[in-house]
Amino acid sequence: MLTYDSTGFQLDGRSLRILSGAMHYFRTRPEQWPQRLAALRAMGLNTVETYIPWNLHEPGPGLFERLDELPAFLDEAARQGLWAIVRPGPYACGEWDNGGLPSWLTAQVGRRARTSDPAYLAAVDSWFDVVLPGVVERQLDRGGNVLMVQVENEYGSHGSDAAYLRHLADGLLRRGVTVPLFTSDGPEDHMLTGGTVPGLLATVNFGTEPEAAFETLRRHRPEDPPFCMEFWNGWFDHWGKPHHTRDAEDAADTLRRILAAGGSVNLYMAHGGTNFGTTAGANHADPPFNSTEWTDSPFQPVTTSYDYDAPLDERGAPTAKFELFRAVLAEFAAEHPEEARYLDDRTPEFPALPAVLASRTVELTDSAPIPFGAPAAFPVPPTFEELGLAHGLVRYTFAVPAPRPGLPLAVEGLRDRATLWVDGKRTAELARGVGHEPVEVPGGALVELLVESLGRVNYGPQVGETKGITVGVRHERQYLHGCRVEALDLDRLPPLDFSAGGPGFTRGVLTLAETGDAYLAVPGGHHGYLWVNGFLLGRYDARGPQVTLYCPQPLLVPGENELVLLELGDAAPHSVELRAAPELG
Repeated sequence: MLTYDSTGFQLDGRSLRILSGAMHYFRTRPEQWPQRLAALRAMGLNTVETYIPWNLHEPGPGLFERLDELPAFLDEAARQGLWAIVRPGPYACGEWDNGGLPSWLTAQVGRRARTSDPAYLAAVDSWFDVVLPGVVERQLDRGGNVLMVQVENEYGSHGSDAAYLRHLADGLLRRGVTVPLFTSDGPEDHMLTGGTVPGLLATVNFGTEPEAAFETLRRHRPEDPPFCMEFWNGWFDHWGKPHHTRDAEDAADTLRRILAAGGSVNLYMAHGGTNFGTTAGANHADPPFNSTEWTDSPFQPVTTSYDYDAPLDERGAPTAKFELFRAVLAEFAAEHPEEARYLDDRTPEFPALPAVLASRTVELTDSAPIPFGAPAAFPVPPTFEELGLAHGLVRYTFAVPAPRPGLPLAVEGLRDRATLWVDGKRTAELARGVGHEPVEVPGGALVELLVESLGRVNYGPQVGETKGITVGVRHERQYLHGCRVEALDLDRLPPLDFSAGGPGFTRGVLTLAETGDAYLAVPGGHHGYLWVNGFLLGRYDARGPQVTLYCPQPLLVPGENELVLLELGDAAPHSVELRAAPELG
């Protein structure tokens, strides 16, 4: 069993330094897990860590999907010689949509999420009943590789409901978790006061100054060993903001100092991967401020790429950070062989990667209209959640009463982006948190608003937000009623009719003799979505910094591959380009 005291960890009575790397099974295709996990081992890590995103596995109440993935990932980690740390939440953050909480649940409980509210806890308990057996069966004392399990995540950055944390911890124990439970928080007094649980291991998250962080932890928990559960060696990106990188030498120096201080470590991230589909989260500046440009908006959606400037890049290739981290870990293992233990005695080489497909252009030759669902009438515009929609598009249509003069139109509570048509004419593009020139609309006009949701806020007080038109549409000061609504779920796209033509989707065919990894760009694209063989890669956006979307080899086949584009700007691009290397900004 794994035990610990102030000096460190012991596994079956022998010292163990936990050398972990974060890799999220849901941000990489299952076919790629063996390569990625073997690369972590080749770096010198002995453990892999992952969140469990609740909303991925329960997209609707009692509707469960992809539950076999976590157990399969843990089994593959064991085959690659790695122990595992599991972080089941229920909240994860992780720059993931809504912090991993299901939008259908947070729409119901609102600000009572992440508290000891009975309705919220009942949903958590039901979720734990479903997801935890696959973790419990793979714990150390059952012959598996699961070393530790986390309670919530960075709760000290959010709240102080000690009864909530105790309920979660007791629920994990009651469902059979026997390995050590732990919490993780920032190395701040208020975070460690609000986020820890008496009797459970406390760990800290930081990117620099490990000595000061561990000293703060020691003040609060003198009996616990130093453990950096998230060593932020890189960072994530927002649309319209610069691409983040961190000097590799600086990051390696911080890793060396963590180990020199006696600390165990989890690299966040060791391999970042991709926010496929509509899974990317968002942040919201606090306090909010007025702005006139997307790049200054307080609402900041996260990019499709989660490369994170990690030691393994988005496609799993080693970076300069990988080589320097491997040298630091090898140096530590040579000096502390009794602590730098591994699940087995293998010394694997770095695993091979598929080739990157050569540059070429794929023309988009076919078009299809947007296949909205059946229209429904509402007295006021419903939110996405009221429509049972997590993400996608909703077209709201209003008839402005007449007779009356032209008056300014206002969309209150827009989340997150809308295109306005007046009497069939594209009139304006509106964005959350961005100021716009008033649009005057005459009486008797037909107003259409095509509203798109972007990532839900994953960190801070706005976690649990709703999407769509969350307040209403005003003509001057008068709300418009009698709203016709048509919705489209982009994650579950219905069949497209390319024989019909018309604005909306476009399609091209990529013919391959051999498959490989690919980087796809949309020249001339303003903002939209790209599918490959029916799989939604994610969003693209001319604001950058990300230009190319990573397409993993398992999504491609020899022969014909269908590329489908949904452009939401005013002009459809004519092609998709394969490029020889990633362009992240």
